[in-house]
Amino acid sequence: MATFKFELVSPERILFSGDVVSVIIPSVEGEITVLAGHAPLVATLKAGIVFTQTDGSNGKEFFVNGGLVEVNHAATTILAEQANFLEDVDAAVLDKEILTAETKLAGTHDEDERKRLHDVLVQLREFKHVFESRKAA
Repeated sequence: MATFKFELVSPERILFSGDVVSVIIPSVEGEITVLAGHAPLVATLKAGIVFTQTDGSNGKEFFVNGGLVEVNHAATTILAEQANFLEDVDAAVLDKEILTAETKLAGTHDEDERKRLHDVLVQLREFKHVFESRKAA
């Protein structure tokens, strides 16, 4: 299968850089599956899981919360506001993110920022519910 270059970058580090067969990305518009030759696009990320499929392996999973994805003819790059390996995420990590978003929301007076933070809170709570259901299965 055809591969393409993929990078997942957080403010702290590069979590993944290499060739992949596919990447599934959680965007605010819905999940995006990127394969080699995908049309160029830029999208905003929501809280969720990025799935990568590498040639000949099971792939890797990452938790992202906010940021952007850029797809072009040569590569796909995620610049995440926050990203972790999925195995490093648990309910306590998600609770901390929810509390941080709630605190920021309570302290802002800018209407656009209030809407953005409200959306982030909804996404985090939804993801936590899905995450807990997945762990229970």
